[in-house]
Amino acid sequence: TLKDGRVVAIKIQYPGIADSIDADINNLTSLIIRFNIFPPGLFAEKAVEVAKRELRAECNYLREAAYMKKFTQLLEDDRVFQIPQVIDELTTDRVLTTEYMDGLVLDDCIDLPQNVRNWIGEQLLLLCLKELFVFRVMQTDPNWSNFMYNPQTGKIILLDFGASREFDKSFVDKYIRLIHASAEHDKESILELSKDLGFLTGYETKVLQQSHVDAVSILGEAFALDRNFDFSQQSTTKRISHLIPVMLKHRLTPPPEESYSLHRKMSGCFLLCSKLKAVVNCHPLFYEIWNNYNFSE
Repeated sequence: TLKDGRVVAIKIQYPGIADSIDADINNLTSLIIRFNIFPPGLFAEKAVEVAKRELRAECNYLREAAYMKKFTQLLEDDRVFQIPQVIDELTTDRVLTTEYMDGLVLDDCIDLPQNVRNWIGEQLLLLCLKELFVFRVMQTDPNWSNFMYNPQTGKIILLDFGASREFDKSFVDKYIRLIHASAEHDKESILELSKDLGFLTGYETKVLQQSHVDAVSILGEAFALDRNFDFSQQSTTKRISHLIPVMLKHRLTPPPEESYSLHRKMSGCFLLCSKLKAVVNCHPLFYEIWNNYNFSE
């Protein structure tokens, strides 16, 4: 509690963490290469480089504070989400001080009434879609503890913006077309857009092409039909995991850098809804954004 009575939350970075990232990850990479831990199709070195950049960014608390303010502006007219206010005079690159907010972490929401869980799931999915396709800036860490629900106010509280990143308009233009193609079961468009985005080179085997189309189509199932989607019964993760060995064996190129954090957030959002056993009609959430999307010339 501050002298003026404000209750705050303080996040203090453990000394030396930021300075040790490169050395620690380089050591990990050396072990991976030496012992051939991962298959070539994983393109582990690229994944490690992306992780290194993300971790460096997450260690800069001034950067995180800036994204908290950015999201506060983006959601200023929103009646669902709340973001703690940054206390600037008590924030540095290694210390982040914000107002304290109380609520239930999503782990503690699983016993709430079904309609409340459905609403929370729907709002998190809608936010995920807006972050990418409307704001083009996304908090990419879907950890359950980064979201709280306050039953007294009916608000969802958003925490931890260290993993926030922005997306180029050209990437988002192509990616929304890919999601639309998956919802429409348009195999040819999925393949063409996947090449444009850099997921495929165009020289892959038929086996890999089919596995890739299947995986993208599975991701689009929730948006395909205008009816409720029961996340407690979905098998998205399991079915995609069965396709991964084929993709790792035959993949010719690493996925685009944007996809690492983006797919972590999207899959995490689906898992959050599964955890809540939410039942949501996802079709109108996506198609309203699709129908109003402004593509670049």
